Amino acid sequence: MTAGELRRAFVDFFVARGHTEVPSAGLIPHDPSILFTVAGMVPFKPYFLGDETPPFRRATSVQKCMRAGGKHNDLDDIGRTNRHFSFFEMLGNFSFGDYFKAEAIPWAWELVTEVLRLPPDRLWVTVHDTDDEAEKIWRDEVGVPAARVQRMGDDNFWRMADTGPCGPSSEIFLDLGPEAGPDGGPAHGGEDRYLEFWNLVFMQYDARPDGTTVPLPRPSVDTGAGLERILSILQGRDSVWEIDVFAPLIAAASEVTGVAYRHGEGGESDVSLRIVAEHGRAMTFLVSDGVVPSNEERGYVLRRIIRRAVRHAYRLGVTGSATPALVEATVEVMGDAYPELRRDRDQVLAVVTREEERFRGTLDRGVAMLDGVTASGDVSGDDAFFLHDTLGFPIDLTREIAAERGRVVDLDGFGVLMEDQRRRAREAGRAGSAGRDAAVDVYRDILDAGGATEFTGRAEPETTGAKVLGLVVAGERVGQVGEGAAVDVVLDRTPFYAEAGGQVGDTGTLESGDGRTVVQVLDTVYGLPGTVVVHRGEVVRGELAESDSVTARIDAERRDRIRRNHTATHLLHWALREVLGPHVKQAGSLVAPDRLRFDFSHHQALTRDELDAVEALANAEVITDAPVRHYETSKDHAASLGAIAFFGDKYGDVVRVLEAGPHSIELCGGTHVHALGFIGPVKIVSEGSIGSNLRRIEAVTGPAALERIHDEELRLRELADLLKTTPDEVGAQVERLLGRVRSLTDELDAARSSQAGAEAAELAARAEGGVVVARRDGLDPGELRRLAAAVRDRVGSGVVVLAGAGPGGTKAGLSVAVSADHVSRGVSAAEIARAPASLLGGGTAKNAELVVGGGPRVENVDEALRVARAAAAEVVASAP
Repeated sequence: MTAGELRRAFVDFFVARGHTEVPSAGLIPHDPSILFTVAGMVPFKPYFLGDETPPFRRATSVQKCMRAGGKHNDLDDIGRTNRHFSFFEMLGNFSFGDYFKAEAIPWAWELVTEVLRLPPDRLWVTVHDTDDEAEKIWRDEVGVPAARVQRMGDDNFWRMADTGPCGPSSEIFLDLGPEAGPDGGPAHGGEDRYLEFWNLVFMQYDARPDGTTVPLPRPSVDTGAGLERILSILQGRDSVWEIDVFAPLIAAASEVTGVAYRHGEGGESDVSLRIVAEHGRAMTFLVSDGVVPSNEERGYVLRRIIRRAVRHAYRLGVTGSATPALVEATVEVMGDAYPELRRDRDQVLAVVTREEERFRGTLDRGVAMLDGVTASGDVSGDDAFFLHDTLGFPIDLTREIAAERGRVVDLDGFGVLMEDQRRRAREAGRAGSAGRDAAVDVYRDILDAGGATEFTGRAEPETTGAKVLGLVVAGERVGQVGEGAAVDVVLDRTPFYAEAGGQVGDTGTLESGDGRTVVQVLDTVYGLPGTVVVHRGEVVRGELAESDSVTARIDAERRDRIRRNHTATHLLHWALREVLGPHVKQAGSLVAPDRLRFDFSHHQALTRDELDAVEALANAEVITDAPVRHYETSKDHAASLGAIAFFGDKYGDVVRVLEAGPHSIELCGGTHVHALGFIGPVKIVSEGSIGSNLRRIEAVTGPAALERIHDEELRLRELADLLKTTPDEVGAQVERLLGRVRSLTDELDAARSSQAGAEAAELAARAEGGVVVARRDGLDPGELRRLAAAVRDRVGSGVVVLAGAGPGGTKAGLSVAVSADHVSRGVSAAEIARAPASLLGGGTAKNAELVVGGGPRVENVDEALRVARAAAAEVVASAP
């Protein structure tokens, strides 16, 4: 059975039993507590928690998953076992308060033995120590012999978190036979002999904060079966690396490295080939799902995966690009099951190739420094942190390379430095409003009693007769509040938009009918996602109690400014894709009354011409005053229209589509203008990097844009007055002044060159045995390089080493120059500079005649010169 046939057989089995087939969700979850979709149940977590009502009672899926980084991290084991991958596929069936053990267990057995035709006499089952019900069903109803049903402890009890839904699980194992390990079943036998391939979780309890558990009113089922493990069984492969979804990837890794795969007999080279292949698949899926390499969270995990693949390809002798072939192989193998891979092929290739090329330089610099460090001993925490923080060299590569050379890395010292850096970052970013957040349980109680808040703000800025459903103060529910109280108010209906999708929450007032009570609303947020709207404010007059009726009135002028900016964000997204290409994807946004901010994926800074083109396209749309349509439709219909989903937003089966004029069509639940002309002028005020492959533009619209344009014109007139010219002639006048500056600079360079010639003659006169070593502070790298070359030419035959603190004294520079006759005898400037450059915290190029480099460790200049003098004298004396 092929991978495609297994996916179809599993899904069809459960569809025939009343399950809804749900397509795989993306690898980026909406759950902020995890980096990636780590299991098949993750997309359904809100249903299990009761936060949302599921649109179906039964579901089945083939979910793409990623376990790398954070709690779920298998990276270090990949390639060395048959069980660990970063990317994998999970087959699953789910019940949301519908069927339970009596149905789930027999169905699992039927699928395994009748559809997949696994031999029943080789199947074992484990249940939790306390799960008498499951054991009875396995033994008495399914017919598994009692000897092959074993009870286990925590391994067979699943928890979503310390509190919340939890329950026992049943796991199904295949006995691979005596040659795979000792007997005794999964509980007592060899780990490699008994292969676990399906886990059935029965969520029947609610774990409370005090450590107790109580039965859930509607128990649910969550199962997960590893596609790769099942395929290894069905295809009769001893190694999962030889199944049909992996063998072609191994072959591609073997071809690109020129190293043959020896099916587990090749030692470390086989491990490296597996890592290269597996990571090639993982990086392809991650980039396709919108992750870009960076130094934070998901982007850092992707960067680490790409760099591990490149590092292992490097170990196998690859000197050119390795990742493109891995991406092509992944698209070929997985493209039928996941068509988005074919759609995104060019973008994936561009991202991973660019990251590989960038890392090649980092790899060379890091290895050069490690050469110097490991030549004299172990790697200190300071050195490891410097490699990581300054050179961008991953700690896992530092550890691997050090181990290859018999050295140890002080990981504890490194960890202390990293934690100190994280602590400073946390302190810098910590907000002071944590005490205002109410317990989620309070909002759930309000939701259960009064229902979800109805949003009326699309039709009206003011809603009368809104009923107070709940009042929350410092996380506790109260019945009444008085003047001066800071309070969170929940209403049954409201025109206030709660912060979501990058758009800030509305402000305004809540006022009683007689005007005696007024609450100033300072912010609006969700207490529970999409259901309970919380008005955060202060009682400025009177008293407010639960069940009171109020008039909820937003700040309409502020909302208008927000609407302009929000619709303009969509126009800018469209314009960016038009100018830069379809690879541009939103990576975050802020829509506030005074400005908009839009983050997007792109690999380089925008040119002035590109920014002008984006701005011009957006304004051309505004001038048409085209109508803006904002409506609800089905998710499938929206997809057929080509609607683009915005980053971080969550969409159910019914979605809200925004058509901002004739070109921009995207999913968005925010508030928007009714016609593009209402936006007014759009003015981009900044563009810059917020991380590797991530850019940010900020813009203003309407009156704020007009004010910005007026200020720029005023500054231009002031500049024209200073230059004694007209605004139209400012550019020409500045060019004339720059020409004069260039002329003066040339004269200054000529004077410096003459001075350098005299200095070179002075230094050359100090040569001892053909070697000149001297300290020269205050020179930039170019000046240091030119001086070293000039001294070498004056000496005629020999080696010149110059080092010193550069301009400002914050960075040390080093230059080594070797005469041609010594180069011909094997003397290399790069070799002489290697150890001194390492002492300075950097490296140099690999050039035999002339190199320049350095680093931030200015305090080591004299020691670097001492080491360089010894090295230069030795090579000159020993040269044939």
